[in-house]
Formats: sequence, C-alpha cells, structure tokens
Amino acid sequence: MEKTDEQLLDFDKSRLADWNPDRSAEALAGEHGALYRNHLEIAQWIDGWVERMGEGRQIMSDPKFQEGFVQGVREIAAHLRQTDLLPDGALLKDN
Repeated sequence: MEKTDEQLLDFDKSRLADWNPDRSAEALAGEHGALYRNHLEIAQWIDGWVERMGEGRQIMSDPKFQEGFVQGVREIAAHLRQTDLLPDGALLKDN
C-alpha cells in the first residue's frame, strides 16, 4: 500500500540540520516528486532498521563503534529527507 505524503513526512524534523518544509513541498510537487517519495520511504526503512538493531543484543562489539555507525546511518536518512540527494540537491549539484 502506497503511503501518503503526510505518512512519509511523519518523522522528528528537529533532528535534521537543514530541514526546510518549503523545499520539501516543492520537491514533492516537482519533477522528481516520485524519487523524493522513494527517498522518504528509504529514510523510514533506515529508521526502522536502526531501531530493530537496538532491540536485543549489541550488534558491534565496541559500543562506541556502534554509536558512530548508527549516527552515520541516521545522517544518510537525514540527507534523503532534506532533498540533498535529489538531482541538483545540495550534495549532487556538481554531478
């Protein structure tokens, strides 16, 4: 079942360094709206995966390594949500 835009945008925006609701709305309505929706789905999956990793045992033997890993994975989700990885997004402008 396809998720609504509201469901895809249901996340803690205070954790994002560069959240811009206007930029998000423009991306959803724009040429790459389907790609952005896919990015939002991937970010939700990443969040769930990280949460499932935290349930139960420690995955990595070094807790500091696991903490850094989780932070890095969450940063990827943040970039997906902030439109940074869309064509001409902040991280792909020069590509």
